[in-house]
Amino acid sequence: MGSAPSRGGSAPSRGGGSRAKGGVVVVGAGRLGTALARALAARGYEVRALVSRTAAHARRAAGRAGLDALALGANQLGRLPPSELIFITTPDGLVAETAGRLAALPSLGARVALHASGALSSEALAPLRARGVRTGSMHPLASVSDADAGAERLRGAFYCVEGEPAARAAARRVVRDLGGESFAVESRHKPLYHAAAVMTAGHVVALFDLALHTLARCGLPERRAQAVLLPLLRSVVGNLSTRTTRGALTGSFARGDVETVRKHLAALGRLGETDALEVYRLLGERSLRIAGRAGADGAAAAEIRRALKS
Repeated sequence: MGSAPSRGGSAPSRGGGSRAKGGVVVVGAGRLGTALARALAARGYEVRALVSRTAAHARRAAGRAGLDALALGANQLGRLPPSELIFITTPDGLVAETAGRLAALPSLGARVALHASGALSSEALAPLRARGVRTGSMHPLASVSDADAGAERLRGAFYCVEGEPAARAAARRVVRDLGGESFAVESRHKPLYHAAAVMTAGHVVALFDLALHTLARCGLPERRAQAVLLPLLRSVVGNLSTRTTRGALTGSFARGDVETVRKHLAALGRLGETDALEVYRLLGERSLRIAGRAGADGAAAAEIRRALKS
């Protein structure tokens, strides 16, 4: 099969992925949808249409993705071209509504529909399933903040796939084409799976923000505090890439350093901001459990636990 047709610019092909693999429609041209469209086009998929709130927004998204795909507003779903695969990349609260609107079209033409929500199961696409479309979900474990960097991160990422067998098979093929790896969870576990993902991504950002704010109280400007703390964060990720959590844990809780923990608690208490103190205590408890699995001194751990609760 030849290269995917280009009606203007197209995302650059990477890793020899220029062979056309089928027509795709992306409904929800936000950051994730735009990045996914760019990544798919670079791997030989013909992205036939992008849908956003307005046609103007969809045109801007197509431009960012380097595509000359049909740009449609949310009120123009009836103009969708036939495609083998529909991706629904809207916010979670709009997935079911979007599926219902697509299912109400006189002619749909898609064989498989996948949404990209981490928390929702394929049941959100029930109206499409009733129309004979195979339904599933394909959620990337990647942080997507813009189309260009996001497209790079989607290539080679891990993806959670779920849904009907034919939809899971289609999702796995897409993941392979993107150079990624897929794994499956049961539909009932999607919210729990997504909670783990949020703790790894969004909550780490929130924790880093709290650390920045705390270090800024020592007199460092925020930019400087970020520059100082980022190498530390990278070193932790490096440790986690080669060790278990108990092997990667370092610092006061791993050492059972009671006096240092008491100093931390006193300093955080003087800030007069309860969230920093509460987070330190909560994660300190978890750190003690990890240290315990690594064989830390039980008496020191008990004394630290008393300090955290006092």
